[in-house]
Amino acid sequence: MADDKVQDEKAGGEAAEAEKPAKAPKAAKEPKEAAAATGEGAAAKKTGGKKKERKNIPFAVAHVHASFNNTVITITDQTGAVLSWSSAGCVGFKGSRKGTPFAAQLAAQAAGNAAREHGVKQLEVRVKGPGAGRESSVRALQSIGMEVKTIKDVTPIPHNGCRAPKRRRV
Repeated sequence: MADDKVQDEKAGGEAAEAEKPAKAPKAAKEPKEAAAATGEGAAAKKTGGKKKERKNIPFAVAHVHASFNNTVITITDQTGAVLSWSSAGCVGFKGSRKGTPFAAQLAAQAAGNAAREHGVKQLEVRVKGPGAGRESSVRALQSIGMEVKTIKDVTPIPHNGCRAPKRRRV
């Protein structure tokens, strides 16, 4: 007898829930689910831009821009088309920690791993700027398995061109 009452209460509760009006978010989901079940949703689905191409480039150029505040590593093919890039800020560092050698190391590892997906095995490294991440980024690229062929310093040096700004007073 007690079991019958429990079952009746359960059945009554389900009937009461069925009578409630459906909430707006659930109603919005139902047409998508129905379209997905019938296969119509594939045509209406938007694509997110171009699909990433996987190139097969064994030799690339790594451009390391090491400033006092940040380090940016860009890996390109020999024509200059960007394969991958990363920076200390992109890896997750903020403020003055972006200028540290450790941040440059993690940024170089992230850029190198992304370039490895395009088949990059050998690198020519071009270092620009006076920052602390110059050496550590090159070492990080070597440590992830890339073969560094040459390291070149391409820091722009003025030959008494423009007048320098006035001295900083601290």
